[in-house]
Amino acid sequence: MNKGYVYFLTTYRRTTNYIGVTNNIPLSSSSVTLGRMFCKKCTSETLALVGVLVYAEEYDNISDAIAREKQLKNWHKQWKWNLVKQNNPTLEDWYDTLRGW
Repeated sequence: MNKGYVYFLTTYRRTTNYIGVTNNIPLSSSSVTLGRMFCKKCTSETLALVGVLVYAEEYDNISDAIAREKQLKNWHKQWKWNLVKQNNPTLEDWYDTLRGW
């Protein structure tokens, strides 16, 4: 089975979270490219600002990742930020760290 990943992208100002799911975090590109690849609902103005990967979870299969994404999308905004900040208090870009997955 394919692994699955739930990820949080944010803007460079760290003001908005975008939650997505994928079976492959692209390893050959930058986190800016990651934002462009996965932020389907972004406007062109927002798209230029998205690109900071601040959180991710890995699952053994994509269906578990999809279920988790749906769960997280129903959370209140503050709960989502609390989850991110609990694991990444400085909101640094995790893209390079996660390339080892």
